[in-house]
Amino acid sequence: MKQLRTLIAVVAIIAATLSSCKTPKDVVYFQDIDSVAVLAVANPLEIKIHPEDKLSIIVNSKDPQLADLFNLPVTARRIGYKGESALAQSQEISIYTVDSEGMIDFPVIGKIKVAGLNRRQISDLIKNELISRHLVKDPTVTVEFDNLFVSVLGEVNQPGRYNLNRDKVTLLDVLGMAGDLTIFGRRDNVVLIRNIDGKTSTYRVDLTKVADLYRSPAYFVQQNDVIYIEPNDTRTRQSTVNGNNLRSTSFWISVASLLTSVGVLIVNIANN
Repeated sequence: MKQLRTLIAVVAIIAATLSSCKTPKDVVYFQDIDSVAVLAVANPLEIKIHPEDKLSIIVNSKDPQLADLFNLPVTARRIGYKGESALAQSQEISIYTVDSEGMIDFPVIGKIKVAGLNRRQISDLIKNELISRHLVKDPTVTVEFDNLFVSVLGEVNQPGRYNLNRDKVTLLDVLGMAGDLTIFGRRDNVVLIRNIDGKTSTYRVDLTKVADLYRSPAYFVQQNDVIYIEPNDTRTRQSTVNGNNLRSTSFWISVASLLTSVGVLIVNIANN
């Protein structure tokens, strides 16, 4: 009888121990950082313009009225200078939309192909055209993104769409905009989906390994990227009915309770 009671107690303890075990959460980033030498990003990607992207292009000169000839109505108002230009009084908002052939229709100059170029290259191209055609002697050309964004979904604190306002934006920058991953987000399997010229590529990044992150083509994001943070096992269990499955705490508590009840019943029967 004593051995039976001991056995029941051991079973109850084991069941209770199992019920307290959870799948560990890897919430620490860059776990290998102490063992990694200085790393350089292999191929830093700048954002390049694609069809249907929108741009704001502003031409400035020592002669504001001359520069106005090469600006859409919104530009003078956006840069905020005060002058005689009628454009400065315009309330319209206009931007350049890149057409399906990668072109924009620039005032006076005409069609210019900008697809595949970054902001600096577009600025240099327009500046050279203005000078070589003797249109403006001293142009300053400023190119800004207008509608470029990435989408962040899944286990982040603030999912949504985030604008890209500079040439090199990293995956970490975007996750920071989204308020970081929640405690339930998987750090070891961040998914980035990228569509370029109708071709979709998928990248998986392990944020617990700094070398894996820096060497990934997904380290620098591009416009229209979709970043998805998968839920970890704890969050997945919460989505089941009552959270009861083989890995859930409630399941093992139920098992422990059942075993204890069965044990007590056996003891009572044996004593009688």
